[in-house]
Amino acid sequence: MSDGAPAIALGAGLLAAVNPCGFALLPAYLSLLIVGDQPPSRARAVGRALRLTAAMTLGFALVFAVFGLAIAPVLSGLQQHLPWFTVVLGAGLAVLGVVLLSGRELRLPRRRVKRGSQKPLTGSFVSMAGFGAGYAVASLTCTIAPFLAVVVTGFRSGSLLSGVGLFLAYAAGMGLVVGTIAVATALASGTLVRHIRRVGAWVPRVGGLLLALAGAYVAYYGWWELRVLAGGGTTDPVIDTAEGVQQWLAGAVAAPGALGWLVAGAVLVAAALATTLRTRVRKRSEVGPSRPPSPADITDSP
Repeated sequence: MSDGAPAIALGAGLLAAVNPCGFALLPAYLSLLIVGDQPPSRARAVGRALRLTAAMTLGFALVFAVFGLAIAPVLSGLQQHLPWFTVVLGAGLAVLGVVLLSGRELRLPRRRVKRGSQKPLTGSFVSMAGFGAGYAVASLTCTIAPFLAVVVTGFRSGSLLSGVGLFLAYAAGMGLVVGTIAVATALASGTLVRHIRRVGAWVPRVGGLLLALAGAYVAYYGWWELRVLAGGGTTDPVIDTAEGVQQWLAGAVAAPGALGWLVAGAVLVAAALATTLRTRVRKRSEVGPSRPPSPADITDSP
């Protein structure tokens, strides 16, 4: 493995988060963070964002591991069927968005608790891992080639340890971009909810609208891929416009590099922790220090 291979794998992971096939799923993921139950503090909001991002990255990485290591030899035969999954995934997300837009909640039954208790779908580790897996499958057409070139080649030409290192670097690149943006969204969404508490019922609807639009575009992109595979023209005003947005996003993601994203994420997390600590100190100072009752207090008490 060359000395620059880990950096290349990390850079490929950064760009995988905003690939042309699946970049619309990133705002869909962020909308799920917005519509979820808002934690009471910034620190908990950041922790929730990081936990769900870890789940999403895990699902994303597992799909690439399976396709890259086990299914790569027959990938050419499967590639023509991947757009169908993209269509179904986009349509499903659009339906979920419409459900949220109508004012309903997405909830899963909570196991091993008393009857009737439910857990928000947007707070489920398993559901976010599934979302990450769907993100990966929708992105395979655009990202499997660089993944195979960088990561799988490392497994085949170097040691097992080198291949694992490249795979982890690729997954870390993707998770770094998504995690940093998710933390920023979690902090902003908490402030947003506090400022518009009187019309807070509209916040899930806004998230649902974003999710519905993102899902509709993903389904449309899958349909466009099917049309191209069938011999149709590649020119499409919607796809061309989105491609321009995606290229701008890819440039914005690549500009700061992995170190820039790491520093940005660390600064956001540190700011959230500092704000939470400052709030706790202020609340304690307002309450005042507690002291045991003096003899005079006991004597004067009735």
